[in-house]
Parts: sequence; C-alpha cells; structure tokens
Amino acid sequence: MFSSSALLALLVLGSSQYGAVDAFSTAKPVVSSSSLSPARTTTTLRMAGGEGGESEWAKALKDSEGVAPGSFEKEMQAKMSGLGGLKGASANPKLSANANLIKWLEEEGDIYLADESSWGEAPHPMAISTETVDELTNESSGRGLLARRSVNDGDELLKIPLDLCFTKKSARKAFGKDALDRDINEYLAIACQLIREKYVLGEKSRWKPYIDVLPEVDEVNPTFTWSDEDLGFLEGSPVIAATQSMQMKLKNEYEALLAGEGALCDQFPDRFPREHFTYENWVWAFTMLFSRAIRLRNLRQGETLAMVPYADLINHSSFSGAYVDARETGDWLFKTGGEEVILYADRGYRKMEQVYISYGPKSNADLLLLYGFALERNPFNSVDVTVSIKPRTKADAEKDGSDADIDPLAEEKIAFVEEAGRKTVVDFPCYADRYPTEMIEYLRLMQMTPEDTRGRPLADFDYSRTISAANEAAALSSVVDAVKRQLSRYPTTEEEDATIIKDKGLFRLLNYEQRMAIRHRRNEKRLLKRTIAALEKQIRRKGLDAEDLQRAGGSTLGEVLPGDEKYVKQKTALEDRLEKMGLPVDLR
Repeated sequence: MFSSSALLALLVLGSSQYGAVDAFSTAKPVVSSSSLSPARTTTTLRMAGGEGGESEWAKALKDSEGVAPGSFEKEMQAKMSGLGGLKGASANPKLSANANLIKWLEEEGDIYLADESSWGEAPHPMAISTETVDELTNESSGRGLLARRSVNDGDELLKIPLDLCFTKKSARKAFGKDALDRDINEYLAIACQLIREKYVLGEKSRWKPYIDVLPEVDEVNPTFTWSDEDLGFLEGSPVIAATQSMQMKLKNEYEALLAGEGALCDQFPDRFPREHFTYENWVWAFTMLFSRAIRLRNLRQGETLAMVPYADLINHSSFSGAYVDARETGDWLFKTGGEEVILYADRGYRKMEQVYISYGPKSNADLLLLYGFALERNPFNSVDVTVSIKPRTKADAEKDGSDADIDPLAEEKIAFVEEAGRKTVVDFPCYADRYPTEMIEYLRLMQMTPEDTRGRPLADFDYSRTISAANEAAALSSVVDAVKRQLSRYPTTEEEDATIIKDKGLFRLLNYEQRMAIRHRRNEKRLLKRTIAALEKQIRRKGLDAEDLQRAGGSTLGEVLPGDEKYVKQKTALEDRLEKMGLPVDLR
C-alpha cells in the first residue's frame, strides 16, 4: 500500500506543469518536438529495482486504485471458465445457492457482505468459492472462502449474529421446551432442528438459504457413513473400532430419543413426524454437526455449540491459528446486549488465496471419522497404540497349575492402576516425534520389580522420572514392541500402499473413500516406523540395550492373554478424545 505522502507525490507529479509522468516505464526520457517549451516536455522517471523499486511502486499504485464492485467474482468465473469448470455458470445451482445465502445474511442479519465500501463499512474481504481442492492430493474439499483482495494479519473477516445460528436454544424454541428439556445434549437438540428445517419445513424454513448450501452425506463422507467394503480398506487401523462404535451409538441415540417406543415421535407426532425423522436423515444431521458445528466459548452464559452460517464454509488447515469465537455486539464503550460470532485473520492472505481456520489440533483419525478427509501434512497426526499389560498373579497361577512367571507385585500394580482410574489394557496416541508422557509413566509402573521397589510401596515412586536403567529399558522396549504389533495388524506394507498411490490411473479408479483409506493407512505406517526408529535410537543412546538389564515379567505387549477376553479395553484413545469434545455418543 502507498503511504499518504507517496500518493500525494505521485498526484503532484502527474498533474504538474511538466506534463504527464510515466513512473513505471523503462524507456529513456523522451522530449517532444516542442521541447523548447518546458510546459510541453514529457518526462519519464526511471527507478532502481529492488526494495521500493518499479515493481513495488506499481503494485502499490494498483492496490491504491481499489477494486471495482463485482470484479473479483468476474475474475474468478473467467479463470474457472478457462479451466472448463464453469460452463453455463449462470445455471450453476451452487452459484445461485451462494447468492441466496449472501442475500439472506444481509437481510436477516444486517450483515455487510458487499465488495464495495459503504458509509462506515469496509468492503467485505471474502467471497464464496463453489469448489475448492486439496493442494497436495487434488481431492475436492467442497465450498470454501477466498480472499477478494489482500488481507492483513488481524483483519476482521466476518461477524454473524448469534440468532442466525442453530443452537440448543434455537432448537428448544422451535420444538417447544416441553419436547426438548433443558438437560438435552446440544448435539441431539441441534440435530433435531436440522431435520425439521430441511425435511419438515422445507421451503417455509427461515433458514432455507442456509440449508441449501449444506452438503449431502456423500459430499462429506465421514467414515461412520462408509460401507463395509470401503471400511475394509482401513483394515488394521484404529479408526475402524471408533467408526463401528460411532455407528452403533448413533443408532442407539436415534432409537432412544426419536424412534423407540414412547420416544419423541410417539409423544409429539405433529412436531416429530416419523416420515421425516428417519435414521437416514438423522445420519445426515450428524454429518453436518460433526463436520461443521463450532464451539463458541466467550459467551455471556458460558460456551455453546453452534452451526454458524457462512463461517462454516471455511476449510481447515492444521497450520492455521485462527478460531471462530463469539463476543457481545457493540463497541468497546457501548454494548447493545446482543452477541455475534467473530473471526479475525491470523495471517496475511493474497487475492484469490483460500482462507483457512483451525478445527483444532486433530489427528487424521479424528478428521477422517468426523470430517471425511485426512491431511498429507498434519503436525497433530497420531496413531493409537495398545499397551496391554496384565501382570500374572498367584491366582492366575493357581488356575492353570503353574507358578512360572508370577509377578510378585502383580496384585499391588493392578490395585494401583485401578485406583488411578486406568485399566491393564490402555490405548495411547503415538506421534511422529513423541509419545505421551502418560504412556511411559504407565509402563514404568507396570515394569516395576522387587529390585526396583526394595520393599517400598509402589505409591512412593515418581513415575515421571527414571526409576532404574533396567526399568527404563523395559518400559521403552514395551513401547517398541507395542508399536511393532500395531504395524503387524495391517495386511499391506507402506511400500505396497505407495505403489498403489503412485499408479495414478489405477488409483483414480477407486472411489473417494478407498483413496482416502489407502492414504490414511500409509501415513499411519510411516508414523509408526518413525516412532520405532526414534525409540530404538533413544535406547541405544542411553545405553539401555545392554544384555544384563533384566526385564520385569507379566507383559503381554498389546495382546490380551488367552482366556482373558474380559480385559479387552473398554474404549480407544480416539474415543476418549471424542468424549472430551462433548459428543453425545458416549462410546463406552
């Protein structure tokens, strides 16, 4: 951008008695035929390149001229037409739906979304793209928001009144507080309202322009909507267990709330007609919720879950630091009493660049289960690894008539773990460059021997610190063995997956879900192999690979002992994360 002094200098030069000035030409000064008259002289200024040179001045002057209203949309359509992407653009239903949404937001929410300035309003910095693609995989990522012009770090990107959003409050108002009581889960309440607005009210819904831009299930494709055949491509991945739990619990929640005997469809048939409140529509509603709902934390009455029109068109980047949140309406001095959703840019954006927010520090397993996509570059990616250690007690020995491999601390370990709220079969997420401290602390405890305790109770030790060289070697080796066991569960190798992906012709013959599954399982294997390499290096560096270091007994290393199926873990690490997110599906 030009400073005011720079613009003034250009204006003075451009209108001076010395004639027109072309500040950006590289030609030599030209003198007209009437060069004897100073007033008729045409002078061309030349500037040095580099910082403050010709290209920078030209760009600044162009930026200072502003943008004609509607020029961004015309430029975007022209580019897409050149790619064969917008033939018959006027008849494109997505474009019509986008325009209707913008009009609705302006009329219902008094939101300024125009691309020209108005009294007290700056041009809105973003525009809706009907189609975006992942830059690395070239897979479609649906609608998105693009920068109409250059955006600076900290710029306000949008503000949406809270009363335009779907919330538990709006759902209870729509159905009546006698139907949805105050203790109903937020997800369940909003799911009911989504079904009502889309399938019951339809054209009569206040939110119809918003509903019209929401995708169908097959445009999102979270794993809980996949077929068994497509899920088979994830064989060996921990995602399958969480997906199956999600499918089961969604069905159970549907039966309990809506379809079962004495449920809402029976109690209030006029408000919950069975022909619309079907399980298929229930799955659509939860597909929308899991992939688009935003938790707003800075509200007057605490936090709430919300479906936010327009804001939920913004796609996710694990490298973004921008989060959608809420605030009171008004300025810093006078508040109007209302609340609105707000978003600020966390970095600068160039014109035509896609704007991103963060959905949170989610692994690819989280993203695939809830949002239907996985990222090739995800610093938060992890793979759940089962650490299953059931120390062999005297009772176990009496059952099978053998006293071999009895852990003398077995009963004390089990009591200690249960008191801490843990099981003897636990899942921990492993990352490319680290593993959870809770995992190594758990293993240090489970690998304790009488030589380590020397008569002291297990509760006396600090398991965040190294207990002994032998104990540390046993704990780290247990992690390596557990990770190797997880790798062995996949029916294909990382190299075989890479060969499939490399054959682009064959790879494109697979459907979207199968392509995502292959990429996901390959990235899981790559992460696990890096974890093994890092752990083995750590063991060697610390000198913990010596042969005279004795391990504790009783470790099953990720495998339940024969006849002890009752010790199977109750929930996966992924399910733990979902529970902490406040999902309605208690995946136990």
